[in-house]
Amino acid sequence: MGAFDDVMKSSVEDRDDFWLRASEMLQWVEPPLTALDSTKPLFYRWFPDGRLNVAHNALDRHVEAGRGDCTALVYDSPVTGVKRIYTYTRLRDEVAVFAGGLRELGVNVGDRVVIYMPMIPEAVIAMLACARIGAVHSVVFGGFAAKELAARIDDATPTVIVSATCGIEGTRVIEYKPLLDRALELAHHAPARQVIFERPQATAVMGDNDIAWTDVVAAATPAEAVPVRSTDPLYILYTSGTTGPPKGVVRDSGGYATALAWSMRNVYDVGPGQAIFTASDIGWVVGHSYIVYGPLLAGATTVLYEGKPVGTPDAGQFWRVCAEHSVRSMFTAPTALRAIKQVDPDGRQAEMYDLSELKYLFLAGERLDPETHRWATGLLSVPVLDHWWQTETGWPMVANPAGIELLEIKPGSPSKPLPGWDVRVLDSDGHPVASGEDGAIAAKLPLPPGAFSNLWNDDERFLEYMSTYDGYYLTGDGGRIDADGYVYVMGRMDDIVNVAGHRLSTGAMEEVLASHPDVAECAVIGVADPVKGQIPRAFVVLKSNVDTSAADHDEEITAALVQRVREQIGAVASLKDVAVVPALPKTRSGKILRKTMRRIADGHAEKAPSTIDDARVLDALAPVLRRSSTAALPSIDRTV
Repeated sequence: MGAFDDVMKSSVEDRDDFWLRASEMLQWVEPPLTALDSTKPLFYRWFPDGRLNVAHNALDRHVEAGRGDCTALVYDSPVTGVKRIYTYTRLRDEVAVFAGGLRELGVNVGDRVVIYMPMIPEAVIAMLACARIGAVHSVVFGGFAAKELAARIDDATPTVIVSATCGIEGTRVIEYKPLLDRALELAHHAPARQVIFERPQATAVMGDNDIAWTDVVAAATPAEAVPVRSTDPLYILYTSGTTGPPKGVVRDSGGYATALAWSMRNVYDVGPGQAIFTASDIGWVVGHSYIVYGPLLAGATTVLYEGKPVGTPDAGQFWRVCAEHSVRSMFTAPTALRAIKQVDPDGRQAEMYDLSELKYLFLAGERLDPETHRWATGLLSVPVLDHWWQTETGWPMVANPAGIELLEIKPGSPSKPLPGWDVRVLDSDGHPVASGEDGAIAAKLPLPPGAFSNLWNDDERFLEYMSTYDGYYLTGDGGRIDADGYVYVMGRMDDIVNVAGHRLSTGAMEEVLASHPDVAECAVIGVADPVKGQIPRAFVVLKSNVDTSAADHDEEITAALVQRVREQIGAVASLKDVAVVPALPKTRSGKILRKTMRRIADGHAEKAPSTIDDARVLDALAPVLRRSSTAALPSIDRTV
């Protein structure tokens, strides 16, 4: 057996001992003696007798160990031209001061604080300040619509809201204060105060309950770290794209910190003094885990990037950041790579920078198609490692454990389950299927440390997560596990197309389409058909260097793509409708809005979801989606 097999074996043979040893990576006020409390079925609790403070572990612990002058956070903002470095001492001190300010505004242990901020250091400071005094933060993606923000305010009932005058999305300044004011008008709950960080790009009219960030910190006394129980909540994070009341994923303190510390070393291979660049947003779970808490718990340097993969100002910014800040591991979404590939298919921008310090590129958030994997591997000449996890899980379920042993890379697979994750593929009756067979991907209970412990104020909905199949957490994704134990995640279960009784994966079709040299990215959806039940429709975006001047170019490429799917999947796929489009609608975290596209194509009056990155893309695509699959393809404005 290899090193990873040995680690997995130890985690299975004595689960409790494995995780108690992992918890020793942290500094506890009262070290836990018990690993798992399973006295209340489905509501599992990790390290129930332990007490600690997560912010102390992320900051003070490193300062006390003599590493206060080491870089904790690099703020790199191409949209404002600002770069700023925070040592561990500086970040600890600023967090302590703002924590004292929150306490003087009436925030106590267990109180909630909603954070509605852009990608600026003050957002990270606010999160860590909450953790320092035992408050529970709930970060809402900056720029979210007022109605969505109001729903989260009513659910979390915060004592204080922390916001800023604006965020910057590409070249657009998005004013936050009017959105916050409207949300407070819509909400039933009224927080005691709103703290507003004033940015130079926008001013705000301050109300009676508003107080400037600068005034809060000027009057504050630094707060010491408050020990809390391991099982106390660290944060609430609302899942996006839900219907009905928002689902607030609750993350505990000790179990989550243990899982992140373990994963930083063993998955991302990043330790003290080394840099990780996670190109995401603090409004998402990736930002919580691997921009803020994970890197700081590891004593590493984290890069906080305020910009886009392309257009701020060019497609080389990710590579610039890696070169300038000596990044060891980079983590982004496949959709960001595809955006770069569309603009710079030959990778000329990457050639401008010294990327010799970069050792790994990690990808998650959407399925990594083999063609994008091949392109990135050829461009960077480092291991390109797909891995798979969710808001609910908090850290990777399936990954290539680079810090233990680099496993064989199989394009299309995020590799193998990590310790604590007993991943199975189930049939419609909840029974495990044979190797290589498709089904619903689930994780056997109990889930390991770091996974969500409940939904905020909603035990009933939490139990729905855990009771679809007895003894399993149903992930909602479909796929298979091969004979070597590698997991293949083919997409959400509702992305399966049922063509005349044949269940076909849209992910498999997308994989074939993406392999065409002219295709930058694509999406396949299943739409209703009166004869076959459903049929697939494909939408492809071409690389920017493709010559589309010929009158019949679109017809030629769509015919070639239809033939390619027929050859590699079979006529049963029944893919006959491929549209060349200028862009695909996505969430701000980079996920293609396939469900929204499918509902529009099926004739529903679908509104743009609150998580959409650019509603104009969906507006431009809607006429193409609504047309009959047998109708002639309308002309498309490529300038959208």
